[in-house]
Amino acid sequence: MSQAEHPDRLRPSREVTVDDVHQLMGASTPHFALQLRERIRRLIRPLPTDHPARVLGEREIARLELIAFDGEVRGEPAQPGMHALASVRDDVTLPDDAH
Repeated sequence: MSQAEHPDRLRPSREVTVDDVHQLMGASTPHFALQLRERIRRLIRPLPTDHPARVLGEREIARLELIAFDGEVRGEPAQPGMHALASVRDDVTLPDDAH
């Protein structure tokens, strides 16, 4: 995934929406978390602090940073046999069967 953005989303005359943030959140995995974080950050930067898309975007940025560095477990709560997905931290090791 590149950090390139959809051109329509960046037009100055177009208002950013919560749906724009949701579209970027769709591919959020540890592997893409930092790229998505930057795309969302760039998208919401010009918005006022109380804008709904900015509020959602800031929450998503925090979540993306967490999964980027700590990995992610699918399911609530963690279920037997479900392991953390890889992250960018060097000290995170996955069980042999998780690769």
